Amino acid sequence: MEVEILQDKLAKALNAVSRVAASTKAGLPILVNVLLRADDNQLTLTATNMELATVEHVDAKVAKTGTITVPAKLLAEFVSNLPKEPVTIKTTGDKMTISAGKYKSTINGILADDFPELPKIDVEKAVGFKINVDIFKEALNEVIIAASNDTTRPALTGVYFNTFEQALYIAATDGYRLADKRFVEDVQSEIKAIVPASTLQEVLRLVSDSAQEVEVQISDSLICFKMGDVEVTSKLIDASFPDYRLLIPKNTVLNLELDKAELQRMTKVAALFARASGGSIVCEALADSNTFSVSAVASELGENTATMEVEVSEDEKVALNSRYLLDALGAAKDNKILFGISSKLEPVVIRNAQTNDYTHIIMPLKS
Repeated sequence: MEVEILQDKLAKALNAVSRVAASTKAGLPILVNVLLRADDNQLTLTATNMELATVEHVDAKVAKTGTITVPAKLLAEFVSNLPKEPVTIKTTGDKMTISAGKYKSTINGILADDFPELPKIDVEKAVGFKINVDIFKEALNEVIIAASNDTTRPALTGVYFNTFEQALYIAATDGYRLADKRFVEDVQSEIKAIVPASTLQEVLRLVSDSAQEVEVQISDSLICFKMGDVEVTSKLIDASFPDYRLLIPKNTVLNLELDKAELQRMTKVAALFARASGGSIVCEALADSNTFSVSAVASELGENTATMEVEVSEDEKVALNSRYLLDALGAAKDNKILFGISSKLEPVVIRNAQTNDYTHIIMPLKS
């Protein structure tokens, strides 16, 4: 292999794929390596941890084709510290020499023959769609916050891609809150796939500013995201996602239209006092004064109450986790949100006031 490539492009690509190599838990030493393949005036970088594979293509001057695998972290850190000059890569057997200006290094690698074959989706049998990159990023960020970190319940550690009434929705829950977003309109094929939240976080990191759209392919066991020169393929979570629509109240007793920014401010202030009580805050609506308040009491620190005026039809009160409420408000995109309460034992429902494509529910705390 003999390649010349711009330092900044190579550094960016290596930083992207090296995260996947660093996350490997499998016992294969070669998985901490990045696979370099030079052909067709491109240098292709590949890393996998056997659950997730990332492929990135970078334009390069290829004088001689070839392949090799080298330690991903070492190569990424070395290239990132090189001057912004063209980088030359040459290989001899299982050794790679990389140089730029006055800097030169030889790195011991492993022949590419031992690198595991990447999983591939059968495009003929897969369900595919394309989506605007900004809509894609916004939707995932609105939902992924509700995914669980509890590996004993694998289904809840992912985001559920599912079709309902010919639209594709994405949903996530950790058992205490749930986020549901209408993702793609007019999807004719049925989709039921749980995508690891860690995969989606990696995809969000890899989406470049220049990408216009994301192409998604879903099969029975795999999902693939193509974003310009970057491709991410991941295994799906083999589990059953709960029938979450049964958890979303169809109606709530009291529905308030609240200013999102003001409610965020009130919640942040209350959260300062709620730290000693596990983040517990109390949201209360009073009909006689037409007010909505957020309060918290800390026996050692004191207490806090903030109030806003709003039209209230009847009294309701509920205790919530302040962080969960702030996450939900941060995900809501409208300036006004609909805040639905039924009782201190029923989940609170939060929606955008203008758009009707996002629902977030929070289970109450014992008050």
